[in-house]
Amino acid sequence: MNAGGKITGAELTALARALHDRGEDLGEDALLPSVTQSALEYVDGADFVGITLVDGSTLTSVAPTDPVAARLDELQHELREGPCLEAAWADQKVLVEDLDTETRWPRFVRRVRDETAVRSILAYQLFRGESAMGALNIYATGAHAFSAEAQEVALAVATHASLALHTARRGDQFSSALASRDVIGQAKGIVMERFDVDAVRAWDLIRKLSQDTNIRVADVARQLVEADHPIRHRDLLN
Repeated sequence: MNAGGKITGAELTALARALHDRGEDLGEDALLPSVTQSALEYVDGADFVGITLVDGSTLTSVAPTDPVAARLDELQHELREGPCLEAAWADQKVLVEDLDTETRWPRFVRRVRDETAVRSILAYQLFRGESAMGALNIYATGAHAFSAEAQEVALAVATHASLALHTARRGDQFSSALASRDVIGQAKGIVMERFDVDAVRAWDLIRKLSQDTNIRVADVARQLVEADHPIRHRDLLN
């Protein structure tokens, strides 16, 4: 940051590039701690940062910079209400200026005031799917802690984190697809050698076994590769 404590455009650009590169180089589990640490470093007023992941009815607190952030996620999970859940499920941004005057989520607000020193909360949606959602959550011990500039920086971090997370998930899916394809290739080779058939016939036999057993082709292939006992001829040809 510059001498006045404000993040510069160049620093934001560098942050965006760093998060994007991490999304390509790291998996999701390694990426998310760098997101929360970046928010803690760059967002003026931030004292604690965490990420809420919601998958169906399960809420998980990920990469919190402090136990306080994890505890606030626990409260929202327990009470099924709160700004981070709202950001993940419905709104792209949720701002709580002062918990002492906040009227939304009364049970959550009361517990936060009783159990922590947090008074301001800023949450941004990271992604939203059919059943999975996520939010970046930034907490401060002071009321009205997040200036307009701090909110813009937080939005920039959340936006770039969303893109990096998408890149990481796409990479994980691609790696998984490659792994499945590799296992299927090994299984085809086993069948070709054991039953003296060509690649097309081997693939047909594996696919038929998948249909007969109602097991995915990739899982059938994995079982064939990992099997300790010989593949029985009738299992493939019947």
